[in-house]
Amino acid sequence: MRRLITSLLGSIFLSISLLIVPSASWAYPFWAQQNYENPREATGKIVCANCHLANMTTQAEVPQSVGADSVFKAVVKIPYRNGTQEIGADGSKVPLQVGALVMLPDGFKLAPQDRWTEEIKEETQGVYYTQYSEDKENIILVGPLPGDKNKEIVFPILSPDPSKDSKIHFGKYSIHVGGNRGRGQVYPTGEKSNNALYTSTKSGTVVSIESGDNGARLLSIKTNTGDTITETIPIGPEILVKIGDSIEQGMPLTNDPNVGGFGQIDTEVVLQSPARVFGLLAFFIGVSLTQILLVLKKKQVEKVQAVEGI
Repeated sequence: MRRLITSLLGSIFLSISLLIVPSASWAYPFWAQQNYENPREATGKIVCANCHLANMTTQAEVPQSVGADSVFKAVVKIPYRNGTQEIGADGSKVPLQVGALVMLPDGFKLAPQDRWTEEIKEETQGVYYTQYSEDKENIILVGPLPGDKNKEIVFPILSPDPSKDSKIHFGKYSIHVGGNRGRGQVYPTGEKSNNALYTSTKSGTVVSIESGDNGARLLSIKTNTGDTITETIPIGPEILVKIGDSIEQGMPLTNDPNVGGFGQIDTEVVLQSPARVFGLLAFFIGVSLTQILLVLKKKQVEKVQAVEGI
């Protein structure tokens, strides 16, 4: 009961914080967790791409095969140039942050810390892992983290044991990985963040540029039909037009401040059966013995031929 109350109070506090001050760090993974029951759509797209519109490379490394009830590492690589800075929610320059999502097959989950090796403990220092939801322990989230120090994020994974769960079988499984660097360009409400390119909704002439609330700029445009509209540009993006400029519909009013992006990749891992490994070893041993016997037989035949003078 206490846990439920704490969870509800935390959700209320975070929701109020998001409405009042949409911080850069709230962009992920909180938005996805609150708005999507499953982070992977039917098309295969991870929902982070709905807010992080730019595309950047994400890489993943997992073992080709793992044994039952064993701990292995899934490494997510999120490369970008060192020292890259982006625009924060308040318009100032801030270091790029990163985050990652790993969707494991059913039965796979984050390994308990008492089974982490010293190497894993060292590689995951300062990294905090969360489940996507209480009933989805196979979906693990990390972030936001300082990007310069976390271009490679290690996920310690525990494989399931089919002998203890009839729903799990040996074989090949898919793993879906998403890696993000930087803030999103769109909030789930559809509203643009200040980390986006702003364009004109109408053709016309810029007649004034005035200051608005919270550092916003108000561009008044007299359209070709004689109406006057106002484009609101939040603090952060650099305005490219000036008073008196003629603009066309869809023309950029600001630069594109985004320097980050999201990328996803699918990979595979084989949950290997011990019987199959033993069978393979037995096959190799049998082949080796056969080759040795053939060589010995050939030597024996050569000796007999030498004695008979053939």
